Amino acid sequence: MDSNSFLAALNPASMVVKPSRRVKLKDFDPSFTGNFNKKTAKELLIQSVEELSSYQNVLYAQNTYALLLIFQAMDAAGKDSTIKHVMSGVNPQGCQVFSFKQPSSEELDHDYLWRSFKALPERGNIGIFNRSYYEEVLVVRVRPGLLDQQQLPQSTLGKDIWQQRFEEINNFEKYLVNNGIVVMKFFLNVSKEEQKKRFLERIDRPEKNWKFSIADVQERGRWKDYMAAYEDMFSHTSTDWAPWHIIPADNKWFTRLAVASLVCQKLKSLNLAFPVLEDNHMERLHEARVMLESEE
Repeated sequence: MDSNSFLAALNPASMVVKPSRRVKLKDFDPSFTGNFNKKTAKELLIQSVEELSSYQNVLYAQNTYALLLIFQAMDAAGKDSTIKHVMSGVNPQGCQVFSFKQPSSEELDHDYLWRSFKALPERGNIGIFNRSYYEEVLVVRVRPGLLDQQQLPQSTLGKDIWQQRFEEINNFEKYLVNNGIVVMKFFLNVSKEEQKKRFLERIDRPEKNWKFSIADVQERGRWKDYMAAYEDMFSHTSTDWAPWHIIPADNKWFTRLAVASLVCQKLKSLNLAFPVLEDNHMERLHEARVMLESEE
């Protein structure tokens, strides 16, 4: 089985949030793996990574499109490991990863999309946002005190602020797509039970202690609020030009393969091709061959 067969069997449409759909996360099973097993998934992931590497070479050479991959999730859902495994075969020269953490004082002195604009990938490149501007309608919404730090005019802080930001984000992503930046958005859907298991593992294993913070448990206490914020976000920001993909994340081996396969599918749909050389360039190549072969 190859990655295309995997996608056909998986039915990727089941993971895409249709525009204007009211989303309930209870309708998406975090432990779903289809009829696939870990061994098969690992073999298919190797194929997908090789395929992605080939597509990246053409993407870079063509220099027309850029690809922006956005990852959102609750803590311990596997964003870091998914990025690591899926992008393991990609040339670092054509790929950048940005992890957006709490805004700095400089960033708070600008609009909330400013730091994202600075991190957008160049044409021919792949950009990865590990968390993103979507934090502005998630963590900022769940913890209202963060909104006070943004020094916004009082007139903008009405009850419609989240709907306003949904509209701004949709327009921003439409602008990106219109300029050749393909936007793919992934929510790694981990269950509360699996998150607890992974938190305990981070506490029990010394080599993972550094990944754990007491703040992670505090945020876990707001689980219901986050789920409600995510559902509202999906319902308002999954568009034809930049749909959300809700990826089952309780089994990392499945998560990685699903993301890799969907990225390959998207790159394939772009009909990428190496640049066609003009006749005079081909003549120059012939001259160069003659010169090299005539060297003593």
